[in-house]
Amino acid sequence: MAFSGTGKIWMNGELVEWADAKIHIASHVIHYGSAVFEGARCYSTPRGSACFRLDAHMRRLMDSAKIYRMDPAYTQAQLEAAVLDTIRANKMQACYIRPLVYRGYAALGVNPFPCPIDAAIMLWEWGTYLGADALENGVDVKVSSWSRMVPDSFPSLAKTSANYANAQLIKMEALVDGYAEGIALDSFGFVSEGSGQNIFIVRNGELYTPPMAAAILPGITRNSVITLARELGYRVIEDPVSVHDLHATLLHLFGFDHTRLVYRSQGRDFRLTDVEGEVVRKLLA
Repeated sequence: MAFSGTGKIWMNGELVEWADAKIHIASHVIHYGSAVFEGARCYSTPRGSACFRLDAHMRRLMDSAKIYRMDPAYTQAQLEAAVLDTIRANKMQACYIRPLVYRGYAALGVNPFPCPIDAAIMLWEWGTYLGADALENGVDVKVSSWSRMVPDSFPSLAKTSANYANAQLIKMEALVDGYAEGIALDSFGFVSEGSGQNIFIVRNGELYTPPMAAAILPGITRNSVITLARELGYRVIEDPVSVHDLHATLLHLFGFDHTRLVYRSQGRDFRLTDVEGEVVRKLLA
């Protein structure tokens, strides 16, 4: 995914040109990963452009900021309005939405409190996460040698830039080893999530997904899938999922990332049959 390099970016209440959206190299966020962010989508629909659960995404942004003792200068409602203003200013019918709250320029050191809390909103066109063919044909995934964080080391409930250092290790290992994506285990050896996706498996007409205790990010789309599945009459079980569950059964494995189905695994570690199953079809309908 390459940026166009044009358009407007919202920074601390002002719309600035893409090329002018800059911060100082001594900003705290660059050195210590002190930022929280969101990844949402705006879709073009027959009734006009629509943001998918923007309120839930922005609420999670504020919750993440609270966990990291950040007090943004803007309310959730103001940030939601800023997202819509930025979409209109860029005249985009559909886009990926990246709000960011971060510690800026003042001083450096592990103590972040002297630094200001800044905010920004970026938009860009971002297609299917793992490529157009991934939705139809699936991709090869592997169990990563990197685990997700121990629960009392980093807060997995927060969508913070620092947590994605772990995700980068998972992703890079998968790519170097010839896979499209990696599945991380938690500190107890159970399935956690992908580098940027929540995981579901379908077995015997039921959905299984790792619980919150498995060091997962509480995905907005994960919540939507669970809600839709239950409304369709399917049983959804939030229970520990083992690697043996992945290997020992014929199942559908799929992950969700910022409101798009990104893979149905079919490859070397998990040879799946009948990828387009009844449950998946109904959830995608």
